[in-house]
Amino acid sequence: MTPFTEKVIDIIQGIPKGRVMTYGQVARLAGSPRAARQVVRVLHSMSRKYNLPWHRVINAKGQIAMKDDASFNEQKMNLEIEGVDIGAYGEIDLIKYQWKE
Repeated sequence: MTPFTEKVIDIIQGIPKGRVMTYGQVARLAGSPRAARQVVRVLHSMSRKYNLPWHRVINAKGQIAMKDDASFNEQKMNLEIEGVDIGAYGEIDLIKYQWKE
């Protein structure tokens, strides 16, 4: 596993319940500001193995990025259970819910 991947996993595991981070924010904190897509790759390939709270990572616009209905609804439900208010189109108030380490 690369040092970047290890950092991404650590950062995502550290996002508290009821808070979110963006893919780009995670990439910056992990030392590669232009690697948001790599964060997506880590989430896709390692969420289950490392029990990552994948639902707490959203896009830079403050929206759920999942395209298929099942994944979108699962992420929305998980965030709502944690107390995050979500708009009709999956938008989340970053000022209120964004986690800043």
